[in-house]
Amino acid sequence: MLRTLRSLLRFQRIVRTLARHDALAPLEEIQIAPGLVWIARRFSRRQAEGRPGQKLARALAEMGPSFIKLGQALSTRADLVGERVAQDLAELQDSLAPFDAELARATIEEELGQPLGALFVSFEDKPISAASIAQVHLATVKAEGQEPESGEGLPVAVKVLRPGIEKAFERDLEFFYWVAEWALRAQPKLQRFKPLDVVQVFETTVRLEMDLRMEGAAASELAENFDGDETYSVPAIDWRRSSRRVLTMSRVSGIPLDDREALLAEGHDLQEVLSKAAGIFFNQVFRDGFFHGDQHPGNMFVDRDGNILAVDFGIMGRLDWRTRRNLADMLIATLQGDYHRLAQVYMEAGYLPQRHALDVFAQALRSVCEPIAGRPLNEISFAKLLAQLLRLTESFELPVQPQLLLLQKNMLMAEGVSRSLDPSLNIWTLAEPLIDAWMRENRGPEARLRETVDDVLHTLRRLPALADNLDRATEELAAGRIGLHPDTLRRISQRQASAFARWALIIAVGALVLAAAAAF
Repeated sequence: MLRTLRSLLRFQRIVRTLARHDALAPLEEIQIAPGLVWIARRFSRRQAEGRPGQKLARALAEMGPSFIKLGQALSTRADLVGERVAQDLAELQDSLAPFDAELARATIEEELGQPLGALFVSFEDKPISAASIAQVHLATVKAEGQEPESGEGLPVAVKVLRPGIEKAFERDLEFFYWVAEWALRAQPKLQRFKPLDVVQVFETTVRLEMDLRMEGAAASELAENFDGDETYSVPAIDWRRSSRRVLTMSRVSGIPLDDREALLAEGHDLQEVLSKAAGIFFNQVFRDGFFHGDQHPGNMFVDRDGNILAVDFGIMGRLDWRTRRNLADMLIATLQGDYHRLAQVYMEAGYLPQRHALDVFAQALRSVCEPIAGRPLNEISFAKLLAQLLRLTESFELPVQPQLLLLQKNMLMAEGVSRSLDPSLNIWTLAEPLIDAWMRENRGPEARLRETVDDVLHTLRRLPALADNLDRATEELAAGRIGLHPDTLRRISQRQASAFARWALIIAVGALVLAAAAAF
């Protein structure tokens, strides 16, 4: 009861804020608290400028850190808020007024257990950026072997968590869960969008962001994946000066990736810069299955050699091999205009419930893909194509795929940067050689044969364990330690015989596949 009362009071304040920014449309559409929304609309007749998504972004920014993060999370859910609103929310600036430098100093000393002077040669009180979760200060540290009295040092950036952010987040999280539960009661049809799951994913994401050690680990993994690749740089983490609420890393500087005039002024070849960016994005997604989840221009820079620098690794995306394989097969089927095969991939991936007719779904896919058939690659927005394919979830009740939504958001950002630098270029056209090579290596006939062989070998390796389990179960039954009805025992025996037949068939097929592989 107390939770409901707190949430109702909070909801009232939020509705007033939304009304002040003329951003009540989302609540009106899902019909949450229609009476309260109607009253707020009548008492606030302001007509703010901008699209609905822009109005909502401004309102969320005013509400504070958790709501800014919520807006960023919703920017990946075009299926839930619509493509245009999602794009507007993706531009939501994660910036707040900085907190006092003394609090930052106190946090560093408390977390690292040493005076600030023992940790840094110098520390700038004015932060260079202040976001909803943390702010960043410039500092210098002693180099190895440097004399103690030397006033110089190596440049670093120190990220410090905002004081009290954990408590504020817990308070807002309680409210978000309450709204999700209320929305489901008011509109049961929203169940398909899994609002409670949306909040749970949001909770997990922000909790990870509030542990700066996780961001450091993500940066370290990303740097490891690109070890030896000069086109992409990630700050080195200073683990001795890092903890849960403090992250110290090497300082990087460069020109923002979307600053066309500055890049030209420095003599950079825009096509070369975009080619590097395309290769980096493709390798992160398909080669590694681990990609920067917030690749907006504020987090991407170009150094003096035209290479890409990245910062801010609080949001990362992962795609397992099966998902990457399915995406590749979807791309091949789309480019070949084989919509029946495309529908089959959806079914094999588990995205399309078996109750739906494959031919009807193939027809729906054709309606989305046919308009781009035959067009040059530089005229195709693959991010928008993926968004349209994901929107088919509404008609066919497909489950939402969060990892693909985050990928689509970053594809949209990449295409936006590409067009801002050179409208005649498409980042995917530049990545085409990499795509072709990866497809041949991982989805060609030889790759499929290797995959089949690996599956058979995996099955064969499991046979001894399965046989042992079957022997133990049989012994338990014979000893009477498991009491079963005779009819049940008979059915078990029939299933055992059937299972042995299947395993025998698998072994035979496996032998044939291995023989074929040896012939290659």
